[in-house]
Amino acid sequence: MKVLLLTREYPPHVYGGAGVHVEYLSGELAKLMHVEVRSFGDQDAVSSDGVRIKGYPFGKGSFAHVDKKLSGALDTFETNLQTLSDQVDADLVHVHTWYAHLGGILAKTLYGIPLVHTVHSLEPLRPWKREQLGCGYDMSSWVERTSLSMADAVIAVSQGTKADILEHFDINPAKITVIYNGINVDQYHPTDETAALEKFGIDPDKPMVLFVGRITRQKGIVHLVNAIHYINPDAQVVLCAGAPDTPEVLAEMKAAVKRVRQEGFKNVVWIQEMVSKEEAIQLYSHATVFCCPSIYEPFGIINLEAMACRTAVVASAVGGIKEVVIDGVTGYLVPLEQLHVAPFEPVNPDVFSRDLAAAINKLLDNPELAASMAEAGQQRAREVFSWSSIAQQTKRLYDSLLK
Repeated sequence: MKVLLLTREYPPHVYGGAGVHVEYLSGELAKLMHVEVRSFGDQDAVSSDGVRIKGYPFGKGSFAHVDKKLSGALDTFETNLQTLSDQVDADLVHVHTWYAHLGGILAKTLYGIPLVHTVHSLEPLRPWKREQLGCGYDMSSWVERTSLSMADAVIAVSQGTKADILEHFDINPAKITVIYNGINVDQYHPTDETAALEKFGIDPDKPMVLFVGRITRQKGIVHLVNAIHYINPDAQVVLCAGAPDTPEVLAEMKAAVKRVRQEGFKNVVWIQEMVSKEEAIQLYSHATVFCCPSIYEPFGIINLEAMACRTAVVASAVGGIKEVVIDGVTGYLVPLEQLHVAPFEPVNPDVFSRDLAAAINKLLDNPELAASMAEAGQQRAREVFSWSSIAQQTKRLYDSLLK
């Protein structure tokens, strides 16, 4: 059997959870079958796992004279066409995120092979994307809807995601299989290394609250920044946050950080870049609390990374996070009252920020509790979310389509 995976992200060009997913899934699948990955980028190699990877250029300038918000969507479709400039000899095609859906639709249509669609997020639940894409958001929504309707099988990364699919799309429930994201515990585990902390000016002897993620409305980082007003001032708050979606959300982030600093909280470290995997593992390992304040999260692989590095988690009780973090055992889940329409923000943002801070302070004020939850989280990451098991589940789904 041979599978073709289509994705925007693949190492070394990874900036989100979907890229992490494809990286590790492809490596495990390669132990079971032939795997080819076509992505956006400049890759042209065979990985150590035996995965054939080829990148195709994105943003070549073909739409330089089009409004910038629209050109991003058009550039995406152009790259999708490029991913089919090489003959497809796979038995099935498997797409990841709307950036690759058109390529999967065309591969299914042109080559008569089954289409598998993994749902990492859903456009109807990300209305803030219009701020980034303009009417390109209507294009991304259309291609997602088309791919879901044409898919022979749909993988939801959590039970919560499956429920969202059924709520927003007319899909036969029998076509949807829940297969979780995973974690490579051989890479993500506690380390005593502190080079990353020294690099970014973090005191390894002080308690640390950590955020890792992009600056986007989905990740809710501004709500964590606003929570700093209520967090124990003896703690460091490390915001490992780069790659803003829009200038507007970056401006809001800058204003929020400036405000808390002016109001007297000096222990804020803002790392405005995407750190390496090794650096992230060091940050996770030395954090007292990892905070994930997302307002929408189909799975939340970032929480698994923190748990695998033996760190307690405080996260919003949304989507798949509720299936990863066990409230009161591996951390705390913070209820999030939210509107399911634009702007898709908490009904009362200050209450959410105060609740985040209260949960964080419980762990900062009780190191023994934080350590106990951290240990439980590491054990859960190891026992439940292995990539080898996820690859086996995925292969069984492929097999069912090729009978």
